[in-house]
Amino acid sequence: MHSTITRLSRRALPAVAAAALLASCTSTGGSTDAASTAAPATASAPASTDPAAPAPTPTATPTPTPTVKPTGQADPALQAFYGQKLAWAACKDDPATTKTDESAVQCATLKVPLDYADPSSGETLDVAVARIPAARPEQRTGSLLVNPGGPGGTGVGMVQRGQKDYDGPLHDHFDVVGFDPRGVGGTSPVKCLDDKARDAWISTDAPGADHGKLLADACQAKYAKLLPFVGTRNTARDMDVLRGALGDPKLNYMGLSYGTYLGSVYAEEFPDRTGRLVLDGASDRSTSLVQHNIEQYIGFERSFKLFATGCVTKSPCPLGKDPEAAPKKLADFLDGLKDKPLTTTDGRKVTATAAWNGVIDSLNDEQSYADLRTVLTMAMNQGKGDYLMGLADGATGRDQKGGYKVSADAYTAVHCADTVMAPTEAELQAQLAELAAKAPLVTAHNPAAALFDPDCRSWPFRSAEKPHPIKAEGSAPIVVVGSTGDAATPYAWSERLAGSLAQGVLLTREGEGHTAYGRSACIRDAVHSYLVDGTVPAAGTRCATDPAR
Repeated sequence: MHSTITRLSRRALPAVAAAALLASCTSTGGSTDAASTAAPATASAPASTDPAAPAPTPTATPTPTPTVKPTGQADPALQAFYGQKLAWAACKDDPATTKTDESAVQCATLKVPLDYADPSSGETLDVAVARIPAARPEQRTGSLLVNPGGPGGTGVGMVQRGQKDYDGPLHDHFDVVGFDPRGVGGTSPVKCLDDKARDAWISTDAPGADHGKLLADACQAKYAKLLPFVGTRNTARDMDVLRGALGDPKLNYMGLSYGTYLGSVYAEEFPDRTGRLVLDGASDRSTSLVQHNIEQYIGFERSFKLFATGCVTKSPCPLGKDPEAAPKKLADFLDGLKDKPLTTTDGRKVTATAAWNGVIDSLNDEQSYADLRTVLTMAMNQGKGDYLMGLADGATGRDQKGGYKVSADAYTAVHCADTVMAPTEAELQAQLAELAAKAPLVTAHNPAAALFDPDCRSWPFRSAEKPHPIKAEGSAPIVVVGSTGDAATPYAWSERLAGSLAQGVLLTREGEGHTAYGRSACIRDAVHSYLVDGTVPAAGTRCATDPAR
């Protein structure tokens, strides 16, 4: 299974194998940040200043947006960025990843303007980039950019730790290139709370009125200069600069989950520069973030019920023998942790919020259901909370030493830079009623947290970006891959995105789980044929999921 590029939660943190949890009683939290992995590199572009450094707290202002659409490579002020030469060198090996040699991958740094509306200001960002050179140079087609999702997933880590995932046609024909978007990994990472504060903030069952404001204020105090510029559209512009620096006339790209939104924004911004784009597990942003969250939690509700009703036919299972009663029994246990949290061997409390985070994250991969049954049996029948806390740590990016990856805060920073969020009281009540009617089990413990995920209401910057269908008129064909049982990115989103794109083509996987490429040989064959040969899948193509191993 192509684990690195498919086992992603809705926040693009690698889903943690519960088998490993049972061996270690805690989670690895997925890939390490890329901040320390990129080898030093230089590029012939303007000198850098670091907007991620602490800055005085400013008065909240609107997110700056250009009044005239940038012309990219044709803009004289951007030509130095597009013309820079990347200095590739072996990446630094991470001794903590004993099964992977990161030094087998090449790393470099791309310089981009902080503000594309004022690229001549001299303020720049250094974007961390990694590549696996094509295995067969004589067959090389060009570069293939990849993004694991999130927002908050590290493309550098995706390439470094997933080297074997690309073996075959992709590795033969492409330099596989990953990069860390703004605010992520090795690209001015955003980490607003210290680890101890995050432990309390992320797991509380009783968030106060200022819960979201606490994080917003911490981020503003540390990254006020950077936050207005971490949105998806600026990252899409960075991708085009990277395309130019790599020497590719057009962009070839495979994005997963949130990476599909990044890819579709790129196609909207630069339709004439789209090469072959594959968007797997579409994140449709034609609606508000709140409505987006409602639709996602409806998907989680369906998967939660599917797991619970199936559990009663397997062993072990702590939910009894009645499939109709099983979902409510599990939800009641998880909700009951508000009053009676479990305690881990190191004294941590497994709250309802923590447990729900771990369970929902596990629903992204049907092949993890057996391990989830074991974890729940130990929690419900034996009162052991270590393994359930391990699932929660995997979902939130906490490592064995209590440290958090930057993906959690990047998730908030990017969403809030992209989002206009100001529901009226009447709208809020209608949204809460819709959640209660359509996703009552998975949201009853904290419905407001489900609606405002993340909570941008107190964010100091306001985006001018408004939800809208993306058409990308003038682009090449764009293959959108959807899975009928995907809870994190419901199949309807893939249908909507493929339908709105002027050249959208829908490729469908029948089955459960988040994203399709790593779950179906049929999907992989179709994706390879398009990326390598340009063969567009026939309209209406549907693929089966690979048998469980």
